[in-house]
Amino acid sequence: MSAPADQTIVIAAAAAVVAVLLVLAIVMVLRRRRPKRIGSPEEAAEAAERSLAGFDTQGAVVGADGGGALAVDRAGRVAVMIRQGASIAVREVPWGALRSTADGILIDTGERRLGAVLVAGVDALDVRRLAPADLKRLVSHLGR
Repeated sequence: MSAPADQTIVIAAAAAVVAVLLVLAIVMVLRRRRPKRIGSPEEAAEAAERSLAGFDTQGAVVGADGGGALAVDRAGRVAVMIRQGASIAVREVPWGALRSTADGILIDTGERRLGAVLVAGVDALDVRRLAPADLKRLVSHLGR
């Protein structure tokens, strides 16, 4: 090969590497802009109602770090939420899956993919305020 052809190949390879690095930098910047938190109880309630059929939110609470949220509907159903990328993952859980800890309410979703969700800074009293007044009637195992 001649010298000009060798230079052209080197320049093309360098330009390709620069283009790949530029694309990676743009992707990283765009990923940082995604919300990593659940912003408000309203956002959590909307996600629960959109994801769970017939879910009519009575109240919702978001953890202090925005990493987890909890919503209760008028029928006593409980939804737990976490942010997964640009969307919010929502699962219905039984009341028995909620545990009060020093860090907040810990919910065992029973799913390996979702794992245990911590609603940081929320205590049992906060959850009780969300629950319908006739919760013992709605959830039979709580009255025992």
